[in-house]
Amino acid sequence: MRIAEISSPEILALHGDRDDHHLLSQIESIVKQIETHSINKPPPEALTANLRQCLTQLSQLAPFSNSLKFQIWKLSYRLWNVCVDISNTATIRSSSSTVAAENQAELRHLTADLLSIAIDVTGIPSPAIKSASFYYKTGMLWHNLRKFDLAAKCFERATDLVSKLDIASITDAGERKLLLDLNLARSRTAWEVRDPNLAVTLLNRSKSMLSGSCEDYMELAKQFMAFGKCSLSKNNGDAANRDLSEALKLMNEALENCEKGFGAARTREEKVEIRGLRWKVLRFIAAIHLQKEEFESVIKCVKVLRDSAEGGDDHPSLSVLAMKAWLGLGRHGEAEKELRGMVIDRGIPEGVWVSAVDAYFSAAGTAGAETAKGVFLGLLGRCHVSAGAAVRVASRVLGGGGEGGKVRAKVVAELVSDERVVALFVEKESAKDRTAMHAVLWNCGADNFQSKDYGTSAELFEKSMLYIPHDTENRILRAKGFRVLCLCHLGLLQLDRAKEYIDEAEKLEPNVVCAFLKYKIYLQKNDNQGAIAQIEAMTTCLDFQPDFLSLSAHEAVACSARPVAVASLSTMLNLYASGKSMPTAEVTVMRTLVTVLSQESGNEQKVLKTLKHAHTRASELGPDCFFGKEEVGRRERNWFAVTSWNFGTKTGQDKNYELSAEFLRLASNFYDLVKGSNDENNVMVCKSLVLSVSSMIASEFQRKTAMPETEVKQAVTLLDRAGQMLKSISSGNSVNDGQINTIAPELFFIYTFCAYDVQGRLNDLGSQLFTVKSFASSKACKPQYLLQIGLHASQGPQSNHEVATFALNECLSSFLSSPVPDYQNVALVVRKLIAIASIHKGDKDDDLVYSMYKQAYRIMVGLKEGEYPIEEGKWLAMTAWNRAAVPVRLGQIEMGKKWMNVGFDIAKHVPGMEVYKACMEDVLNNLEKKH
Repeated sequence: MRIAEISSPEILALHGDRDDHHLLSQIESIVKQIETHSINKPPPEALTANLRQCLTQLSQLAPFSNSLKFQIWKLSYRLWNVCVDISNTATIRSSSSTVAAENQAELRHLTADLLSIAIDVTGIPSPAIKSASFYYKTGMLWHNLRKFDLAAKCFERATDLVSKLDIASITDAGERKLLLDLNLARSRTAWEVRDPNLAVTLLNRSKSMLSGSCEDYMELAKQFMAFGKCSLSKNNGDAANRDLSEALKLMNEALENCEKGFGAARTREEKVEIRGLRWKVLRFIAAIHLQKEEFESVIKCVKVLRDSAEGGDDHPSLSVLAMKAWLGLGRHGEAEKELRGMVIDRGIPEGVWVSAVDAYFSAAGTAGAETAKGVFLGLLGRCHVSAGAAVRVASRVLGGGGEGGKVRAKVVAELVSDERVVALFVEKESAKDRTAMHAVLWNCGADNFQSKDYGTSAELFEKSMLYIPHDTENRILRAKGFRVLCLCHLGLLQLDRAKEYIDEAEKLEPNVVCAFLKYKIYLQKNDNQGAIAQIEAMTTCLDFQPDFLSLSAHEAVACSARPVAVASLSTMLNLYASGKSMPTAEVTVMRTLVTVLSQESGNEQKVLKTLKHAHTRASELGPDCFFGKEEVGRRERNWFAVTSWNFGTKTGQDKNYELSAEFLRLASNFYDLVKGSNDENNVMVCKSLVLSVSSMIASEFQRKTAMPETEVKQAVTLLDRAGQMLKSISSGNSVNDGQINTIAPELFFIYTFCAYDVQGRLNDLGSQLFTVKSFASSKACKPQYLLQIGLHASQGPQSNHEVATFALNECLSSFLSSPVPDYQNVALVVRKLIAIASIHKGDKDDDLVYSMYKQAYRIMVGLKEGEYPIEEGKWLAMTAWNRAAVPVRLGQIEMGKKWMNVGFDIAKHVPGMEVYKACMEDVLNNLEKKH
């Protein structure tokens, strides 16, 4: 066996001693290096790491001899002193960083560990207490660095060191103080790591460590109070009541220690200090009761504080606590007394009484507005009040919300207009507060304006002007204020005041808004000329935008000021051709203008001008671009077409045929623009064309002057276009049978009538006859229409006996073929045919006339008495008889007898001609006897 393998206790002890000395030498070397570095800067981290490694190895070699323990003790104190020097140097230089502070704490922690290895060294008094103090101080460093796990570790190690000591046997005050401080520190760390149960337990344990001095009681009371304040600050959520109860319990503990400390106090200074702490705790207790809504308890606490035998507490918060408690109890009178009492106390901080005013107003609401104002104004004369406080009070009173807003606004208006309050904002230092006050008043005024309370808003806006400096920089802001005041008085219909304000605004900042507000004033005054002049003024402003014209039109329409609306819309229309970006589509403006013009009679010419302009713009821009696309565009086109048609028919009914012709011609153009024109639109185009020509013809008769050649050519063009469409309609390709029966017949007739008239002006007799024959052969032809054509053709400047004869014969055939003939019309046609034949045939072709009489006779045969018009029957009988006079005188007896017999035969079927028939019979008999 080799010597190295022998493991006797002696050999192990020998080697152990060698290791101890070697490690101690290494530690001493490290301490020397740290001492060297500590002169200028903290030691390198490498030294700290080496020290930690040596310390770990050394702890594994315990136990040690007393001499080695003593060496360890000395090295530990040397190292601690180095740490103190490093800390002092860093404090002087103010250059300690978080990292450096952590390194120092770690070095101290190693020092405390080193000392704890030699804890039981002989010859040093209270070694456990000294070692524990190292851990306590190191733990405090870690606590301040918020390294609570390391702090707790140090405090627990220190507690272990002193736990075996008999506290009662410790007589040194410093040592007993260390035990208390250690426990309190450990309690604070437990609180920080969210272990309140342990923290409070440690505080309660600290009671056994008190030495009975006032200072100890104060320390414990302060800690209870600190934990109570933390619990109070956590008052939120579902755990609110639990936190308040815990806070109250902790504060009561603090109060109990204050009472004991006051009894233990020996000097006047100690009594003053402990009494101040007691009052502070009582104030916190009162605050907790207030949060728990235990208002009676709050009042009791305040009374105890005020009635204290030591002179009473005069802390400013007492008035606030008492006032809030009285408010909670609903005793507003006592609350107001507390609030007004603050005015007398010059020592109350501004923030305290502002908070009190806030609390009082929150509870009293509108009823407290006057009190809040009175308190504030009272404070102005007794203590320094800042502009910021005035802003906060005004903001609080105005921001109450709910009912009574008008009352609050009035109170604030009185408050902010007080000369003393205004004077608070004069200095340059109050510029921000002045801006804030203006914003508070302005915003509240705006809210009231939106709710249409123009009186209140005007008052607030007016008071806000007090907080705008009269300088160049704020000129625009003042102008804005005058403009909004103008709006308020417009809403109140106080037009003269509104005019005054807008005049002031215009002096400061002339712009389009001022011009527009003046326009509104003129509208309200029903001064249409003034309003129209302002429209022109708006367009000359440098900041003019077309939107203002759109607004002007809306305002004018709302005020039923149609001339002004027309002026606004007309001015807008003039801007579209300039290429400016417009807020409204051009077609919308035109449609609105037409609608406005339509609301008053006598504007037909202006409406026509606008509609023509719309059609022109549609032609220039393209229908899709002007009217819009798809369904929207179709509706717009249709609207203009229908409007033109309606005006055409209305002016026609009013016998203004010249305008009617133009409207209807325009209607045909608009109907033609309707996309996807259906059968109905095609009929409307044709109808508009035909009726336009009809109105042209009627206009000629009305003004009794011949139609100019240009108009005749225009009529021909329109009728040609209508004729082409009618061919499609008559063939049934464009309309259904129902439309042919209802729309086409009348349309065909008017077309035929107009075409006949125009062709007559061109002396185209053949075309006239062809047109009428075409109509007679169509499905649209009715005997009544042919009757009218025949009558028209038989007279007047465009008479055509061929057309008349054809039309009358056709309609006569139709009348007679009817199951129930209209003999009134039959008689009329017969008379007309006889008249035409008599005029154009004369005596040379008498047979035609004779045949007409015979036809009339045959018609009358078989009719009931009076069925054929009696007067017409008499006319036929008498005229036929009278036609015999000339032949008889000329000796043409047979010809005369022929006419006499026809007249006599007709007379037989006419009631009331009995006398005539007897005479006729006698004449005929005599004529027979003679010849």
